[in-house]
Amino acid sequence: MLLAVDVGNTQTVVGLYELVDRTAAGRRPEDGLLDTWRISTIADRTRDELAVTLQGFLALRGNSFRDIDGIVVSSGVPRVTATLRDVTARHFDFEPIVIEPGVRTGIRIDYDNPKEVGADRIANAIGAYDLYGGPTIIADFGTATTCDAISDDGVYLGGAIAPGIEISLDALVGRAAALRAVELKEPRGVLGKSTVESIQSGVLYGFASQVDGLCARIERQLGPCTVISTGGLAETITPFSERIQHTEPWLTLHGLRLVHEKNV
Repeated sequence: MLLAVDVGNTQTVVGLYELVDRTAAGRRPEDGLLDTWRISTIADRTRDELAVTLQGFLALRGNSFRDIDGIVVSSGVPRVTATLRDVTARHFDFEPIVIEPGVRTGIRIDYDNPKEVGADRIANAIGAYDLYGGPTIIADFGTATTCDAISDDGVYLGGAIAPGIEISLDALVGRAAALRAVELKEPRGVLGKSTVESIQSGVLYGFASQVDGLCARIERQLGPCTVISTGGLAETITPFSERIQHTEPWLTLHGLRLVHEKNV
């Protein structure tokens, strides 16, 4: 079995895959995905605390560390990356595969400094190109909202980074005394008839329109693209987008699985 770990700034997603021979390009991200877990990203969580957490997840399905044959990681939090290396060194007889310089990814990165590209963005690009080819745009609704582009020959071309939905909501509520946090559900219409509905309209339609606008500008440069959404809030925003064609909640994990396959 394979543990795929995507460490984000806010949350960490862990996927448990069955290791099987991959015989066809375009295998769905959920194929072989036995379970997933989501935890808060805590930079000062100790090695032992993280090990107990992972063991607990596996125990829920009757598994243990003895069943794990590999670990692959994308991380934007260096302290958590180091802790994952420590957990692997103590409990396993192999090293984790971490997306970083020197690891085979199968894509070329067209960026002024490729080391600056987040590991999750690379994993998304790998997974998206495997599933849909190119040119493709990936809209990732996470701590940040990102739109990244892949060329028709599998080159990561760069992208756009904007403040994420939850960050923006927190800032709005924190700076405006008369406003409060709301449930993100569709209001009765774009013209809100209450403060709650007005915030819901601004967030759901506003962020969908933001991504649609970015995609339109990217397509002016690249031509028509397949547009994919992923990330923790993708399924919340995607229904209000006019350009997103596919939602892949496990796209990053799929990319991580592909990286593991290229490096074993």
